[in-house]
Amino acid sequence: MPHETETARQSALSHAYSRAMAYLVFKALLSGVIIMVVSEIARRSPSIGALVVSLPLVSLLAILWLWHDTGNVARIADHAEATFWYVLPSLPMFLAFPYLLRHGIGFWWALGAACVLTIGLYFLTVLLAARFGVRL
Repeated sequence: MPHETETARQSALSHAYSRAMAYLVFKALLSGVIIMVVSEIARRSPSIGALVVSLPLVSLLAILWLWHDTGNVARIADHAEATFWYVLPSLPMFLAFPYLLRHGIGFWWALGAACVLTIGLYFLTVLLAARFGVRL
């Protein structure tokens, strides 16, 4: 009898693990499809691609996954607010990167410099936000 109980428990754990893995694969595939579609739109029309990319699709997906996984509205509210604060320091990258490209800086150097700028601005944002009582 104890053997049957142990076998049933192991089977239930295996099933739960399989469902969790399938869910993770589903989230990854859906996210990948969205990125692929957006990149194809941008390849055909840079301005429409930029419009689609500017939509908070990733943030909305993250909020939906968070709601599905936890149902914790306080955590979702914290996530949404932190997302707002982290978007702000990322915006200058979209001006610095094309500026560098248009002034003869190679693609990889310009991308790297824009990313370094963004990382620096993230750190600055965290420090400044903390001084005003915003915890990120």
